[in-house]
Amino acid sequence: MLNSAALRPVLGPALRKLGVALFIGIALISRAALGDELKQADDLLKAGEYRQALEHVDKILASQPSSPQARFLKGVILTEQGDSKDAVVVFQKLTQDYPELPEPYNNLAVIYASQGEYEKARAALEQSIRTHPSYATAYENLGDVYAKLASRAYDKALRIDSSNSTAQNKLALLRELIGGPPGSIKEVRHVAVASAASAPGTPAPEQPAEVKAPAPSHAEEKPAEPKAAEAKPAAPKPAAPMPAVSAPAQRVMAHQAGAADADRAIITTLEGWAKAWSRKDVDAYLSFYAKDFETPKGQSRAAWEKLRRARLTAPKSISVTIASPKVRITANDLASVTFRQTYRSNFIRSSTMKTLVLERAGSRWLIRQERVGR
Repeated sequence: MLNSAALRPVLGPALRKLGVALFIGIALISRAALGDELKQADDLLKAGEYRQALEHVDKILASQPSSPQARFLKGVILTEQGDSKDAVVVFQKLTQDYPELPEPYNNLAVIYASQGEYEKARAALEQSIRTHPSYATAYENLGDVYAKLASRAYDKALRIDSSNSTAQNKLALLRELIGGPPGSIKEVRHVAVASAASAPGTPAPEQPAEVKAPAPSHAEEKPAEPKAAEAKPAAPKPAAPMPAVSAPAQRVMAHQAGAADADRAIITTLEGWAKAWSRKDVDAYLSFYAKDFETPKGQSRAAWEKLRRARLTAPKSISVTIASPKVRITANDLASVTFRQTYRSNFIRSSTMKTLVLERAGSRWLIRQERVGR
């Protein structure tokens, strides 16, 4: 478990980190044997025997140096030991070797946040979400990071103008929302072993943290039964109105929401394009390309469409999958997305990095340029 004392000065509800999810099918190894070995290391970790757990994992890595499961567990152990520097190296290398896995990005963010590096934590969590858009832990952690960044901004506003009552109200409200002053650390540390049916990169189901439940706050205590002689209680006072959000803050919030919406729309476009290609639905596939699409080698649009139609209809079957999409908004109506494309047909198989440049057309994003590589 992360050192609670070390995290308390950083953020009220600490970021939630994962234990180990054993991703099946990445290496050609004995799954049962590796699972047993890692289970022993995990048991040592849970018992607080960090040195023995690390020795056990190093022994596994001596025979299986590329095992993502063992490497991930080593990163967790190093984090628990307080060796953040080496843990960061382990998780960063995992993101390079297995960019489709969201968990290493999440655990990097936990370490960055514990060091007060919230911009780095934000970037790591956003990448984790792009890798796995339904990853709830990363979304929750990202919310905590945004809350801390907002808290810092309001603190700075008050240092510049201590009489700014609006900033004072917002800061007080924000601290209430994120759990009050630092002290109550919310952590989840659970090491799970995925079943043989688990898909690589699928986060293991989150389990309850192995910590004692905190004592209920006064707000949670049952009110005392009223005495018979007491008069009817007075009506509750109306809640204080929420402080108004300034126009600049509203613009920032709107910009952030718009960027998130654009990211989701672009990923949806990318997935629809790949599915149409896989179905060999030529008309649907071509509909994802803008009218001003830059055809390769300057050929005419008609000639390019004819060639694409032939290439989509010739194979008996086609499968196109995408992994690790990274979206970059370059202008109001322009964006690029880089990803790994895996193409399979009864003729050939290939896996390559690809970049699409897209332009906004009404409510849609259409492909303007397509190139191999980043």
